[in-house]
Amino acid sequence: MLRTLTALIAIALSCAAASAQSYPSRPITMIVPFAAGGPADTLARFLAEPMRRTLNQPVIIEDVPGAAGTLGVGRLVRAAPDGYTIGIGHLGTNVFNGAVYNLPFDLLKDLEPIALLPSNAYMLLAKPGVPANTVPELIAWLKANPEQATAGTAGIGSIGHLATIDFERRTGVSLRIVPYRGGGPAFNDALAGNITLLFDLPTAATLAIASNAKMHQYAILAPHRLPAAPDVPTVDEVGLDGLYTAAWYGFWAPKGTPKEIIARLNAAAREAMADPEFIKRMQQQSATIPTAEQQSPEWLANFQSKEIAKWWPLIKSANIKIQ
Repeated sequence: MLRTLTALIAIALSCAAASAQSYPSRPITMIVPFAAGGPADTLARFLAEPMRRTLNQPVIIEDVPGAAGTLGVGRLVRAAPDGYTIGIGHLGTNVFNGAVYNLPFDLLKDLEPIALLPSNAYMLLAKPGVPANTVPELIAWLKANPEQATAGTAGIGSIGHLATIDFERRTGVSLRIVPYRGGGPAFNDALAGNITLLFDLPTAATLAIASNAKMHQYAILAPHRLPAAPDVPTVDEVGLDGLYTAAWYGFWAPKGTPKEIIARLNAAAREAMADPEFIKRMQQQSATIPTAEQQSPEWLANFQSKEIAKWWPLIKSANIKIQ
């Protein structure tokens, strides 16, 4: 019986090794936990083509929207851990949702990190006419006018919402937070002067409109300035050290996916992010591609854990909960 068991184990191991060596032998499904046409879907499609060339197999996008991305992540968690189903996620789906929702899965234990993907740092904007030209002046003005200023967000539990709460806690100001159904309506109301400030993504269109309308562009919530907005200082430069917020993305696979397959997928993601056309597209969107060191599965795992440690206490203390 012992010899038989040993033989079976050897056969199983050799089959697993052969499977990993022949991977991939059929199309790979990439789950996007949002509707088609959104930022996550667009990024996934930008990555799918260069990954197809590297893996020599089609990469099929499957949009699974619903419940702020929890349905799509749940679909990935339940998929077979064979490397033929991977998922794209971001700060909201793979960090915030763990504190906002009662999830039937564990964001750290039930997924295998593959690679960190590009990120977009947020910017602090204010409507035209605010009597403050710098962040210190803005904070002083907000404190002198408590609870009169309003802050627009893309909705309860959104990245902009949490950035606003983080700003309040770090500066001691008090804002009336106004949730919208998306970042576009919030930006339009700030442009029209109906709300005081907001944290938004500095896309080319946003920067152009804000500049033409003479909106205040106070600071980038990142450790470095953006090439698309070189005159806008970082939060570190204006005295808010470490007040970073970025919509970062990553690739994950179901728990138990073989390490050899994770390594193959990681290599494909790295090659995709080094593709000249992909780099050009990211530059057009003011996105930052992670460094080679930051693109490893281990780095993503550590980074996600740090983001959870940073944001979950803030979410829970603010009593943000969606059932």
